[in-house]
Amino acid sequence: MLSMSFVLTIFFITLVIAILSGLLFLNQSVPIKYINIHLYLVFLPIIIGIIGLLTVKDREQIGPFTLDHLAWLMGSFILVLGFIIQKFSARYLIGDRNYRKYFPLFTLITSFASVAWLSGDLRLMVLFWGATLLSLTLLIRVNRSWKIPHEAAKISGKSFALGWFALLVAVVLLFVSTGDWHINIASSYDNTINSGMKFIIDILIVIAVIVPAAQFPFQSWLIESVAAPTPVSAIMHAGIVNAGGIILTRFSPVFDNSFAITILLIIASVSVLLGSGISLVHVDYKRQLVGSTMSQMGFMLVQCALGVYSAAIIHLILHGVFKATLFLQSGSVVKRFNIPTPPSAKRSYSWVVLGRLLAIVIAVAFWLNSDRSPYEIISALILAWSLMVSWNQMVAFSRGLIGRVVGVMMIVIVAIVYIITHHYFYNTLNTVYMHIAHPPVISIIISIIILVLGSILSIWVARQRDSKAFAILYLWLVKLGEAKAQSIESHPTYLKKYL
Repeated sequence: MLSMSFVLTIFFITLVIAILSGLLFLNQSVPIKYINIHLYLVFLPIIIGIIGLLTVKDREQIGPFTLDHLAWLMGSFILVLGFIIQKFSARYLIGDRNYRKYFPLFTLITSFASVAWLSGDLRLMVLFWGATLLSLTLLIRVNRSWKIPHEAAKISGKSFALGWFALLVAVVLLFVSTGDWHINIASSYDNTINSGMKFIIDILIVIAVIVPAAQFPFQSWLIESVAAPTPVSAIMHAGIVNAGGIILTRFSPVFDNSFAITILLIIASVSVLLGSGISLVHVDYKRQLVGSTMSQMGFMLVQCALGVYSAAIIHLILHGVFKATLFLQSGSVVKRFNIPTPPSAKRSYSWVVLGRLLAIVIAVAFWLNSDRSPYEIISALILAWSLMVSWNQMVAFSRGLIGRVVGVMMIVIVAIVYIITHHYFYNTLNTVYMHIAHPPVISIIISIIILVLGSILSIWVARQRDSKAFAILYLWLVKLGEAKAQSIESHPTYLKKYL
């Protein structure tokens, strides 16, 4: 059996090798074909990370690093996603004037992020998380000859600085209150930190997680970043926008102030609705994905606020893989001509009604067979909504009986794969210590009201397409999802000097 200290040592050696390989690629004398060797070297720490995930048993403290299933899982996940994106970019970005600059920054982002979540020492975590955000800012503005990415990087950098500074101050105040740079899972912080100080620390943690998660009103940085190349958008889902779930899980012994949890719950619930609205009204595919990410990260933070950290971690991993895939295939979404139109809504109405009834029955059965906690109520609502949407897209509006049968089969297959995946991650995270702090009942009620009434309002407004209310809401969501004027350019005018 390999010792964990040995695995950690080899992991850092391979990580350093990968970073040096990326920096070597900056040398113009190194041939372009070297990128293939670099990709092999980037894959090495992934192997060691998976070995660490498979061999770790209990929580181990090795120097400043806290190693458990969560640390190795997140480290491996970030590196795997980073490798896939670099592999895609090796061909996708060929011919770009800044081709050599992308890969060192890709490698630095995933390497720094993986080390940050392996760190048990809060100073190290804050340092490497800051290095991750700095590298991402440099990656967004890598094309210095075009002013649009420069503006996007400026806005992103300011947002990142705010979130990082909030985390830094929270860590410093935690040290001042406890005299320890580590979070002690065995002790109760209620006895060591007074309520006023804990409230300040928890509010700072809320700011530190909602900024990178692009939650309202800090969604602008993610909207601006769509000007960056597609792989850059994809890398953001490899442990950056979803970092809030990891941070809250690690700080769960401290994050238990009822008012702070309530604030997080309300902000996240509102962001779920606004993100969904942005994704529905915009025609820009990448901006649709941004709205979807804002909504999904809101739901992840709702899970954290309700104390269901395992579900939040599973959510952020599956969402990261799914959304990165959508970004990488965004160049293939231009619809071809002569696509057959779907059946009319009138002819499909009975199938739509059937889908809604099935969704409600399945959601109620899910809730009755759960522990009937507030989280399970929200999960049942999300499940019903997801089934309705999937049924409409894959069954109700499919052509013919065969098309509908295939749609039902696809829904069943996806459900089975999800259940198997969820079961594996749940068992893997079962040994990770997570302090559960439940928000006040009134906060849960407010969150449910926001989600339910917001959904009902959107359905009602959508049916009033000729009304003033529809026009106001539609245009407001369009504006909310738009980039700033200085970050918009109808044509890349910086290319004129090359023509």
